Amino acid sequence: MLVSTQIADPEARLKDLAKGDFRAIHALAQMHEHNFEASGLDAETYDLVRMAALAAMDAPAVSWLGHLDAARRHNVRRERILGTLIAVAPVAGTARTVSAGANIAKALGLAGAAKERLEDKDF
Repeated sequence: MLVSTQIADPEARLKDLAKGDFRAIHALAQMHEHNFEASGLDAETYDLVRMAALAAMDAPAVSWLGHLDAARRHNVRRERILGTLIAVAPVAGTARTVSAGANIAKALGLAGAAKERLEDKDF
């Protein structure tokens, strides 16, 4: 059985994915559907657990974008994010925890740059 590889406007979907917008990829979006409800966690704990997983796997900055945005929308304080990184450090390791901090900073920079670019009238 052959799987079709034709995707409508793949360049736009890849750009969306690079920005952390997983809605552009249906299969990835389905992975996230109902996950929060199924977890039984409150929004803040859910966000922090997912960030701990990102730190543990040394996720790139773009992976942090959506999670940081969700945390912002759920009013998760930065102190709680830092506390989560400190708590996961003995398990994930110092190198991955420091890398997570750097990737968070990069993600915040990417988000800021994207926002500026979208607000730029020449865009």
